[in-house]
Amino acid sequence: MRGIDGNARHRQGAGSPRVDPFRRDFDMAQAGPVSRSVRLNGFATCLRLEVVYWRILERIAQANRCSVSAVLSYVDREVHLRHGGVRNFSGLVRVICVTWLQEGRDVH
Repeated sequence: MRGIDGNARHRQGAGSPRVDPFRRDFDMAQAGPVSRSVRLNGFATCLRLEVVYWRILERIAQANRCSVSAVLSYVDREVHLRHGGVRNFSGLVRVICVTWLQEGRDVH
């Protein structure tokens, strides 16, 4: 078994996963962080997320027939209205992306 860095790893017995979470064709580029300038309710800011999350955000925007900036502005506005804000906006966006996929809201 090989680790994330490509080096061989020793099996650790009962603590090892039975199903390898890495598909054979796993693209490590998805884990690379990308910074994008976005406007959140009129304010310019920079958001740094892994490529895979930007792709999910694009799918959410497509499902809502709007832009990624519009989706992010909505999230920003709603978290302020409902919860008074959040310390880690990038983390919130990641959770929203995963939750959206878990709920099967994806469009093909």
